[in-house]
Amino acid sequence: MPIYEYICKKCDSEFEAIVQGSQEVVCPSCDSKRLEKKFSAFAVINNGPQLSPCQTEAACEKGCPAMAGGSCPMN
Repeated sequence: MPIYEYICKKCDSEFEAIVQGSQEVVCPSCDSKRLEKKFSAFAVINNGPQLSPCQTEAACEKGCPAMAGGSCPMN
């Protein structure tokens, strides 16, 4: 089931809703049907290779020597 993000045009509340089929969505704050669907990216789970210990945020803060050109891929 898709999760959509909305902004209520009546009270400016932002919220998420799970929508099934042609289900009508209403604002949980004011029960308004005047909603605008927000543009949002979907989440992707990547089960690829994990970062090595030298590619963690803590290592980047210490100036990890494995970073090419002194740049950190975490930033």
